[in-house]
Amino acid sequence: MNGSVPTNEEMAAYVGKMPWWLVLVWGILAVIIGIMLVSQPLITAFLLITLMGVYWFVGGIFSLLSLISDRTNAGWRIFIAIISIIAGLIIMTYPLYSSLIVLELLVFIIGLWALVIGGTYLYNSFANKDAGAGILGIISIIFGIILLIFPFGAAYALPIVAGVVALVAGFSAIILSFQIKKTQNSS
Repeated sequence: MNGSVPTNEEMAAYVGKMPWWLVLVWGILAVIIGIMLVSQPLITAFLLITLMGVYWFVGGIFSLLSLISDRTNAGWRIFIAIISIIAGLIIMTYPLYSSLIVLELLVFIIGLWALVIGGTYLYNSFANKDAGAGILGIISIIFGIILLIFPFGAAYALPIVAGVVALVAGFSAIILSFQIKKTQNSS
């Protein structure tokens, strides 16, 4: 790939070189996480956010330790490591509150992003006289406003939506893994 948007042929060549079993494992894990998120959304989100806190804490410590062998951008790396350690400690110390805050913050970011995307679509619809882009813009803006008005309800629904996405992506990856295996065996 040359740094620009890859063509379908380039993507097919790249995917065809992947180990099929790795795509299969990824798909199975995505299905498991999807089932967990759909069946027990709050508990699974709580566990995933707690694991994120552990990851940030351990990652921050390793970032500091890596300065022993590599001192490039030391000030920036120390700052990021300290922020990671503090965030990890806060999440591990207050996992319930952290889960609520992280989910609501994510909903807030998605809501703002929907407003920006909607505004962009609306601008493009007027500039290019494209009714379809206008409709998408209006839908995106309405979606963003709903998320910003009802952040707690959206935060509750977010794990369920993520679970459905994980299920679809997981089953797609499982199907793709067998297609990759078939292609690799025929070559």
